[in-house]
Amino acid sequence: MGKAHWFKAHWFKCRLVMASVSTGLASGLIFAMPAWAAPDEETNVQNLPPVEVTAPPPSTARRTASSRPVAHIGAPSSASPRTRLYVYPTAPGTGRGLDVDRVPSAINAVDASQIKRTGSMNITDALRDNIAGVNVSEVTGNPFQPDVEFRGFVASPVTGTPQGLAVYQNGVRINEAFSDAVNWDLIPTAAIRSVTLVTNNPAFGLNALGGAINLQMKDGFTYQGAELDFMGGSFGRIQGSAQWGKTVDKNFGVYAALEGLHDGGFRNFSQSDVRRFYGDVGYKAGDSEFHANMGVAKNDFGASATVPAELLDKYWGATYTTPQTTSNRVGYLNLTGKVDATPTWTLEGTAHVRRYEQKLVDGNPTDAQECTDPGLAGLLCFGDGATPANGTNGLPLANPFASGTILGEIDRSLIRSTTFGVSGQATNTDQLFGHDNRFVMGATYDASVTRYNATAEIGTIGENYVVSGSGLFLGPTGVPDTVAGPVSLRTVNQYNGLYAMDTFNITDAFAVTGGGRFNVARITLEDQLGADLNGDHTFTRFNPVIGGTYKITPELTAYAGYSEANRVPTPLELGCSDPARPCLIAAFLVSDPPLKQVVSKTVEAGLRGSRELNIGTLGWKLGGFRATNYDDIVAIPVPGRTGFGYFSNVGRTRRQGLEAEINIKSPTVQFQASYAFVDARFLDALSIGSNSPFADGDGNIQVSPGNQLPAIPRHRVKVGVDYAVTDVWKVGGNALFVSSQYLVGDESNQYAKLPSYTVFNLHTSYQVTKNIQLYGKIDNIFDKRYATYGQFFDREAVPNFTNGGAEFTDPRSLSPARPRAFYAGMRVTF
Repeated sequence: MGKAHWFKAHWFKCRLVMASVSTGLASGLIFAMPAWAAPDEETNVQNLPPVEVTAPPPSTARRTASSRPVAHIGAPSSASPRTRLYVYPTAPGTGRGLDVDRVPSAINAVDASQIKRTGSMNITDALRDNIAGVNVSEVTGNPFQPDVEFRGFVASPVTGTPQGLAVYQNGVRINEAFSDAVNWDLIPTAAIRSVTLVTNNPAFGLNALGGAINLQMKDGFTYQGAELDFMGGSFGRIQGSAQWGKTVDKNFGVYAALEGLHDGGFRNFSQSDVRRFYGDVGYKAGDSEFHANMGVAKNDFGASATVPAELLDKYWGATYTTPQTTSNRVGYLNLTGKVDATPTWTLEGTAHVRRYEQKLVDGNPTDAQECTDPGLAGLLCFGDGATPANGTNGLPLANPFASGTILGEIDRSLIRSTTFGVSGQATNTDQLFGHDNRFVMGATYDASVTRYNATAEIGTIGENYVVSGSGLFLGPTGVPDTVAGPVSLRTVNQYNGLYAMDTFNITDAFAVTGGGRFNVARITLEDQLGADLNGDHTFTRFNPVIGGTYKITPELTAYAGYSEANRVPTPLELGCSDPARPCLIAAFLVSDPPLKQVVSKTVEAGLRGSRELNIGTLGWKLGGFRATNYDDIVAIPVPGRTGFGYFSNVGRTRRQGLEAEINIKSPTVQFQASYAFVDARFLDALSIGSNSPFADGDGNIQVSPGNQLPAIPRHRVKVGVDYAVTDVWKVGGNALFVSSQYLVGDESNQYAKLPSYTVFNLHTSYQVTKNIQLYGKIDNIFDKRYATYGQFFDREAVPNFTNGGAEFTDPRSLSPARPRAFYAGMRVTF
């Protein structure tokens, strides 16, 4: 019987269907929802969607290679007997993964229903609410451009942030070429089928130091029907999405999703506009499947920086030195193909092209001031007042401003990247020595060309902290060492990878996994204004992995594994790594010595299990990890020069901790509680620049072995519950506790921590008719005022206009979280 007919026959009640699948956490629980519900895909207690396999003929008397199950994702294409397995990705490809029982690492997954439950167009909100170790901080002050931190490693949209997580969409790495940044706003949230956060696995290539976030998208085979979703609420929020999927003649699948949002923001100048489209056309024929998917996005944001704490004390919506605007544009096309060449060999490949553009406009304090040297009267100078600031013509800039005018700077940058890549993967499931075995090998090639340009315009800062341009642009300044100047840079990234992994079942209960990946990265920098930035850097590394799983009982599995991963310096980092010649990070670059690649060595182990209870399926997991980075790269500010800094290898750092989670799934109630402990520390002594009040006379602080890394809270507690009061009315809520953390710039751990916070949220939905649902939510119901991120800033750069123009006394600059917000919406399904 087809799914649609089943729904029509049973829409008036919910059913529990047990799939006879031996997974480490359970025989998977499937929720058959009423016909009026949105057509979300069924998932098990681990939030993993099923893979259907063709069962061997009943007459098969013994296992042979030719009778092994053949995997199909989504709806079946024939009437052959099927069963369902729950698998986990172990490589970037889009094909079938590894049975969860055999995965020697933690299982972290989020399904489409959990994404929808957040009522958010940010996939990061679903990651924060549903994965124990994830912490989200709004470093930019904008909710659509957050930092996602997991186990002390970060995936951030902020250019210049050292990135420690790889992000994949349908098997394609989407860390941007110039800085490895991750622009979460460009990901079409409505079109996401599932998200997994894969750890302890080098097959995902560069940047997977802490893991890889793997996004699998919907298509016409996995999503059928249509949905319109509209929501509005506080701060002028208006958002809507539409998605539609259909299977045609069982061989063709079509899917499309469109999203749009406007948010006025709670801070001055903090409006956000998001526009995204995603589409997929697929074809199935027997055991072969091919897809072409594409996406475009055009997003604009304001208020992209922290705010001095003293300004927030006066007004929670304050901003500092605006304008602060970000414009992101992207277009991409991906082609994927998968063929079951034999009953035991599966071949798949991808080809993709991506065009990305980012424009930044950022008002800042400036080092350009009226000259104090009598011989330079009437000119603008830098720093010591005796180094003339040059214009674009190379001549000293005359000072057109009245004496005492507070000067600022509008920094503009443009990144334009084009990326092309291909990959191939082969999977074999032949038995080896009479035992089940799964072998995967693959190769990837990605090439990116980026053009980067930056300029700086001198302006004046008003009492509202708005920087007004004057038409005076800085040219190359400083001989022989460049102090500032425009940048025009062309970079070429070429990333090659070869990987292989094998999982061998020694017994039905014990499986071992081994393999590795060899990475080759070549990064070329071509200065378009001279030769200072020219460089050619090549990095190579083989990263091994070994691990095992043991099914202690049918309901309990133990796992352990060891792996290595590497991150190569980005073109931005390579162009700004000399402490004697700091750069305006993400703007002015200068020639610099090369950096070493970062190598991370990780071990993790744990237990996971499940049990059937009267109230539903209970799932739980407990695990520990330790990751040591060698030659870690951090961004180091230069005291007294706002925005200037450089990147440096700082030796070893270590991140270790525990993660525990328990959840219950049933038709009536869904409950989840988790705790994560992350201990992140420096292992080597170093001296770095800081705006800390504890800095020495040279503006440096001394970091000792054992000092904690800043911006990484040690404790995270999450609790969430959803309850079906009736067949048509559901209520739910969640709570989040994040412990205190050191400010960025306080690597020596001398200043008071950024305080901890606890936030409570509520949501509800009511099914008005079979096809119409009303819903609402309240975020931060107790209107808690807290900050998710903090750093030190130069207190002398600009006066505190809210205090009569006196100097700032509080050295902290913070990212304020949203106050209480109310939202309501409607979903219509077809």
